[in-house]
Amino acid sequence: MRAVVIEQPGVMQLKNVPVPEPVKGFVRVKVASCAICATDLEVIDGRIAARYPLIPGHEWSGVVDAVGEGVDENWIGKRVIGSNDVVCCTCDACRSGNWRYCREFKEIGFKQDGAYAEYVQVPAYGLYELPESVSFAEAALCEPLGVAIGTMKKTGAVFGQTALIMGAGSIGLCMLEICRVMGLRKITVCDLLEDRLAIAAERGAYRTVCSGKEDVLTAAGSVCPEGYDVVIDATGIEECIVNCIRLTKKGGVLALAGYGRGKIMNIRIDDIHVNNIRMVGAGNNWNHLKLALELMEDGMVDMKPMISEQISLEDFEKGIDLVRRRPGRFVKALYRFDI
Repeated sequence: MRAVVIEQPGVMQLKNVPVPEPVKGFVRVKVASCAICATDLEVIDGRIAARYPLIPGHEWSGVVDAVGEGVDENWIGKRVIGSNDVVCCTCDACRSGNWRYCREFKEIGFKQDGAYAEYVQVPAYGLYELPESVSFAEAALCEPLGVAIGTMKKTGAVFGQTALIMGAGSIGLCMLEICRVMGLRKITVCDLLEDRLAIAAERGAYRTVCSGKEDVLTAAGSVCPEGYDVVIDATGIEECIVNCIRLTKKGGVLALAGYGRGKIMNIRIDDIHVNNIRMVGAGNNWNHLKLALELMEDGMVDMKPMISEQISLEDFEKGIDLVRRRPGRFVKALYRFDI
């Protein structure tokens, strides 16, 4: 089969590799769509823990075409998405549903081959069948939408609260979708790129702030002078996180959903301590695919505006370049396989 393989950090190529045979408890999926995540760039560049050589790709959809030992054969032919979490299913963490706390945890696309390929092997216990109303391309974005669902659950946000989202990339825009569905008010989105903010405005943001043209603290602060009840950083950038702290209401909550790339940051702890801000890490969100899929099926969220490009696997370099450059209204590039 054709697959994009990272041989080692910085070395990536399209090559022919053996089609995987599903092991016990797993299925083989013929990939229909696979999105390129910004986190994939970290794997390509060697800035995040991974196993090389590696086929990346953790945002995918497809059709089950083979099953391993112990798996119901009725899965064959089903249109599916699935969890990327490879776990033991027997430890206390797994039995309580906290898969990512499993000591044997591995994630597809990072420590196990992913979906930048014609076929991918995934655990049967994490599969969900797609309704006919949800396309393969939309379904591939259930993973980032699930991140947003998990983040908002961690904040404890409730109907009627105010919200600010720092960053209008794919995660920030997914956060906007979930904030809107949850009934949060005065949802303000900040970003450097005006084209992305235009998408946020179209998707229901109350106010957008372009950090390249406006002072973020002044502009965003004018919407909620006492601060926002719920603030989400979807950037992982020090300056943005500092601004998020300052824009969080006394007694409010700040969720850190952006990847910090291992950087050490200077943050004034007293700004958190004195104002009783609850800060939560939101980098490990799991088991929210079912709800993400249901929200798409019900028409409560629309992922189509985030699908900027659909390209062939042969054009993988173009896809990676788009994610690095983020031109215009670009949000997501997806590899498309004709099934």
